[in-house]
Amino acid sequence: MRIPSILKSLALLLVMGSVGAHAHAFLDHADPRVGSTVNAAPHEVSLSFTQNLEPAFSTMEVIGPSGQRVDEGKPRIDGKVMHVPLRADQPGTYRVKWRVLSVDTHTTEGAFSFKVRE
Repeated sequence: MRIPSILKSLALLLVMGSVGAHAHAFLDHADPRVGSTVNAAPHEVSLSFTQNLEPAFSTMEVIGPSGQRVDEGKPRIDGKVMHVPLRADQPGTYRVKWRVLSVDTHTTEGAFSFKVRE
């Protein structure tokens, strides 16, 4: 019995769709952790993604408790990991905002916060 062409097309779309679903660079984990409270202000924020990143088109900024940016310059990217040094020394809530382009040309973005204890 032959499989109708519509079923073949549907099978092909399902296979292609599952490949595409894994083609974005999603945030895997962060240091400091998303939503965490740390005892001292960190010297950097590191974000690890599920895909390698394109350094020229990936950004991160960190806003401190006073509403000012506390990241120092352009982030450094090592494969799937993006690092940005901080000049952070105040207790309070820090907000991290990122936008990345994976090497397969898909962009993702997001934001999270962490707190520094007093």
